[in-house]
Amino acid sequence: MTGKTGPLNGMKVIELAHVMAGPVCGLMLADMGADVIKVEKVPGGDDTRRMTPPEIDGESAAFLMMNRNKRGMAIDLKTEAGKAVLVRMLKTADVVIENFRAGTMERLGLGYDDLKKINAGLIYCAISGFGRTGPYASRGGFDLIAQGMSGLMSITGEGPGRPPCKVGAPVTDITAGILAAMAVSAAYAHKLKTGEGQMVDTSLFEAGITHTYWQSAITLATGEAPVPMGSAHPLNGPYQAFETADDWITVGAANHANWLRLTEAVERPDLADDERFQDNAGRMAHLSALGAILSEIFRTRRQSEWLEILEKAGVPAGPVLDVREMHQDPHVLAREMVVEANHSRLGPVKTLGCPVKFSETPSAVTSGAPCYGEHSRAILSEYGLEDDDIENVIASGAAVAAKK
Repeated sequence: MTGKTGPLNGMKVIELAHVMAGPVCGLMLADMGADVIKVEKVPGGDDTRRMTPPEIDGESAAFLMMNRNKRGMAIDLKTEAGKAVLVRMLKTADVVIENFRAGTMERLGLGYDDLKKINAGLIYCAISGFGRTGPYASRGGFDLIAQGMSGLMSITGEGPGRPPCKVGAPVTDITAGILAAMAVSAAYAHKLKTGEGQMVDTSLFEAGITHTYWQSAITLATGEAPVPMGSAHPLNGPYQAFETADDWITVGAANHANWLRLTEAVERPDLADDERFQDNAGRMAHLSALGAILSEIFRTRRQSEWLEILEKAGVPAGPVLDVREMHQDPHVLAREMVVEANHSRLGPVKTLGCPVKFSETPSAVTSGAPCYGEHSRAILSEYGLEDDDIENVIASGAAVAAKK
């Protein structure tokens, strides 16, 4: 694909993935310059196309978000002609991403052991609910299930004794995609040095587990499982959200220097001398009492006043923004985290920007998500099919192409 920038420019990726974890991996690689071809199923395409509402002029907002910077085609892998097209593409690909149930690709004759025979340099990225080994390998996986089994739901919520609560975002899906993109990039570095491809295997379950570093450290050291603490931190305090006279703020006085700054900022230097709060261990042991004292103090002024006071004092703090407010925040805009992607049918569509910046090989959002089968003809032509052959493949139903 021409016109792409980024450190992975030149990497050829075939994305056989749907909904979220696999597409997040493809999205990260595409943002960093890889040519990602999204191969959707026939009929219907990626299930995200039907995650509506909301829609933008008939296009799923969810699909538009997850698939910008990619080219798209649709192939029926249940047909021999469709499978032959995919094999032709995989012979020269650097990476294939799939997040099917275990055994699906093998039944199609497209598992890693099959594909490495035709492309020894192929990086085969498999993302699943529980990974390719272990007693749960055959299970399907969803973010909710992974959050529950990884321990995340046991430490999320207002406090002990309350109903289990998931993190608002599908963090195991998103994190699994990011971990996979990191692993693919590492495997690509190895390939560039040796020519060797390899299997890359991660899961939603393991992605969830990585979010328990602090809580796992506590459990491994003490044998006790932590409980939900609302917005508070399990190791440092005060480090949580507080209600002000009109809204909420977060305060990160998580080390002793910031704690002393906080006592001065809230005009309560006596708290620094309180024997209960002399050090972090004391503050954590008496966190409920400390939180009650600070909550009463913070309710005396408005959010904007406290944020100004805390910033002047050098105490880390911030407002609690909703998603719309976050999109409008000047720092978000300065960091280009809300940008426009040019969709072939809709024109400019707002989307989230690239979260990693490179000084010499900038990442960029260069195109919107593809319409169903938008690039099928062009991609088939790139892989050596003549016009008549392309039309025959499409007429047979082995591939779907957008109308000319």
